[in-house]
Amino acid sequence: MQERKKLIIIGAGFAGLALLRKLKNKPFDITLIDKNNYFTFQPLLYQVSMGGLGPDAIAYPIRKILRKHRNVTFRMCELTHIHADQNTIATTIGEFSYDYLLICAGAVTNFFGNADLQKNCQTLKSVNEALDLRSDILQEFERALSLRKKDAIAKTLNFIVVGGGPTGVELAGAIAEMKAHVLPHDYKEIDKKLMHVHLVESGGEVLSMFSESLRLKAIDSLQKLGVEVWLNTKLLSYDGHLAKLSNGMELPSYTVIWAAGVRGSTINGLSAESFTRSGRLVTNRKNLVKGNQNIFALGDIASIEGDTKFPNGHPMVAPVAEQQAENLANNMLRTLAMNEWREFTYFDKGSMATIGRGEAVFEAYGIKLSGYIAWLAWMALHLLLLVNFRSKLIVFINWMYNYINYERAIRLILKPTYRKLDE
Repeated sequence: MQERKKLIIIGAGFAGLALLRKLKNKPFDITLIDKNNYFTFQPLLYQVSMGGLGPDAIAYPIRKILRKHRNVTFRMCELTHIHADQNTIATTIGEFSYDYLLICAGAVTNFFGNADLQKNCQTLKSVNEALDLRSDILQEFERALSLRKKDAIAKTLNFIVVGGGPTGVELAGAIAEMKAHVLPHDYKEIDKKLMHVHLVESGGEVLSMFSESLRLKAIDSLQKLGVEVWLNTKLLSYDGHLAKLSNGMELPSYTVIWAAGVRGSTINGLSAESFTRSGRLVTNRKNLVKGNQNIFALGDIASIEGDTKFPNGHPMVAPVAEQQAENLANNMLRTLAMNEWREFTYFDKGSMATIGRGEAVFEAYGIKLSGYIAWLAWMALHLLLLVNFRSKLIVFINWMYNYINYERAIRLILKPTYRKLDE
């Protein structure tokens, strides 16, 4: 009888869950490790931060997902070190041994070495950060009510989003919609003209993965919402009070949201040759980490060498992670049948991003859509991708309520902070 191999999967994100689905009750003994006890549907994090959804709509308990996986155990802990020569890993709760190590640890925010930005900007990579951002924005509204001088109110209501990718565009559009629909009704004493939303992008375009016509459409939609878009502009510094831009502008603000870059999560124990400059793990087209025989990397943390279509690594999006996981899981099963492994080839199913109520861009198979139809397509796809029926139902009901009532219903300040008010 063939010995069952021990697999350790680091990370319960899109890649990790796709591996588990494919290897469910197969002849492998799998240990899943994650620092959280829940899976996060990251594409909708920004809606939690804007009060449109509660965290339970996009976060799902891992142990509930694994109930019918007889060959999987879960441990809530963090990876601290890989001992590749011993086929073991060290974690915050002890050591584990493996035959195959599958790293699906995802990405973290990249501030490109700027310590001041890292200290003072807000980020959006987790449920906790989404809730903190929601509390901060709502608290700025509350603070504005207690101020007398217009310039102090304007500073409090000056929101800056850095990064013109999907997260930055979606955040900027959502904050602008709060200005249009929440501020006038819930904070009637505030002149909404004093609130400004800025989107700062260092390149010459937003949503670079789309064709030019849709990129221009996205900018037009943002500007119609009232977002001030600054292209070819970098955020040089931010001290918690004043943002200095490369175009010479200085924007007073208490809220700067950094959505301008990510890097691979920190992994200790592998050689320097295994990493790119951005912290991603270098792999071959079978997702095997460079310099190793039984350690694999998938999803955002992986940078595949040898794919001429993606010389700088594949896009850090969920479909890439899931397709890599499916290919690697199939290769693991081929090992049992003593069949040859296959290389990974990414099948691009297209891109989409939402900008605001009834506004989105969609591009797939040569089809380009924008506006209301693209927005409906975006909603339908994200509903389908959610983990379970309960999440789909909660999100659908919230979306319909928000659409009919122009509401951001979940406006709770869960983490109040206090500072001396500017007069």
